[in-house]
Amino acid sequence: MKTILVTGSNGLLGQKLTDLIKSNPKYNLIATARGGNRYPDKNGYSYVSLDITNAKEVDLVLATYKPDAVIHTAAMTNVDQCEDDHAGCDELNVKAVQYIAEACDKYNIQLVHLSTDFIFNGEKGPLTEDEKPDPISYYGESKLKAEQIVQAMKSKWAILRTVLVYGIVADMSRSNIVLWVKNNLEQKKVIKVVNDQWRTPTLAEDLAMGCLLAVEKEASGVYNISGSDLLTPYDIAQRTAEFFKLDATLIEKADSSTFKQPARRPMKTGFIIDKAKRELGYRPHTFEEGIQLLSEQLSQTA
Repeated sequence: MKTILVTGSNGLLGQKLTDLIKSNPKYNLIATARGGNRYPDKNGYSYVSLDITNAKEVDLVLATYKPDAVIHTAAMTNVDQCEDDHAGCDELNVKAVQYIAEACDKYNIQLVHLSTDFIFNGEKGPLTEDEKPDPISYYGESKLKAEQIVQAMKSKWAILRTVLVYGIVADMSRSNIVLWVKNNLEQKKVIKVVNDQWRTPTLAEDLAMGCLLAVEKEASGVYNISGSDLLTPYDIAQRTAEFFKLDATLIEKADSSTFKQPARRPMKTGFIIDKAKRELGYRPHTFEEGIQLLSEQLSQTA
């Protein structure tokens, strides 16, 4: 039986990984996050409070549990917050990765590390794994530095880059584009959504499966793990409105230049996922299938 340790288990991806791994008899799950466990079901796995910015704590937890693999999902992902708080961003997205990588090397543990399309400048897309990174935000810079730390490891590593993750879990700390659109349209609010940025939105369940496949296959190297539908946020909003039978006339097209945000966003990214399909057996849902699954989960929690 393989032991898998997940960081950031209270987050959207972390909770989906908990769902996936704890129900699989082949794995023993150690879920970790800062503070208490927010996952509703406390059975079938172990939970450990872990501050990944504390090097001694990271080393102690990995030494104690000696997992076969670490799936590192914890990060500061609010792009504007990273732009405004460089020190906090560096601590969570760079220094913490250094501590985890060093401990994985020390105890010969496989590391599966989550990265982002924001390491690219957005001048073209969709992108393969071989595209040269060129971040245009501090968040993107921090995630690229983290990738470089992981790539210098002696033990086995895999970097999974993803794009615009959406989904629903209990006690979410942050929303995502599908829920944001749905909630605003249900309240009859007019929303402005950009139509000049392109992404391949990723269902959280698909990303969790990609992480587990990377562990199962003992994957090595960089993999794109995302959806396969190349869409603008405006497209996403329109399809969300159509699925939930909400008033799409409340959705207004907007140009990126009309939004004044601290951090720049890449205009066009999205990923080509052929490598993950070929080497890992990764098969994502279509965007419509993803919304259907999210809708079913919402009805269960209502």
